[in-house]
Amino acid sequence: MHCLSFETESPVSRVMNSWSPQALVQKSLEARNFAYCPYSKFRVGAAVLTSTGSVFTGCNVENACYSAGLCAERTAISKAVSEGHTTFKAIAIASDLEDRVISPCGGCRQFMREFGSQWDVYLAKSDGSYKLMTVEELLPCSFGPEDLRAKQLD
Repeated sequence: MHCLSFETESPVSRVMNSWSPQALVQKSLEARNFAYCPYSKFRVGAAVLTSTGSVFTGCNVENACYSAGLCAERTAISKAVSEGHTTFKAIAIASDLEDRVISPCGGCRQFMREFGSQWDVYLAKSDGSYKLMTVEELLPCSFGPEDLRAKQLD
């Protein structure tokens, strides 16, 4: 896996319809404000861009039963799926961290992988700068839906 540098300008090859990476990152930063995190006080927001250009946001939602909580990435993707979208171009993830980007947990990486390995992931800092990766780079040698398709045995 190679590391990519922080970007502040969108390369021409990364133009996403009328959405720029900065706009998607900004939406994830705004989504943080709705986080329900009374226990950790760690706000996370996400914004996912569908293949049709729609954007869905999500935030983390904690629960007194810790394992019942939801991460921002899964919230945003689930909102999109519940509206009929299952193909994605990109997701931006932001937290309140100032000195480094936020990275999705293992469960979220697998959740994202369910919908493909070749879409962009913008890992953002609170100042709006980001690191660009793909789902595949975040979860190499992954297990996906295609692995469950049984081959016909002769």
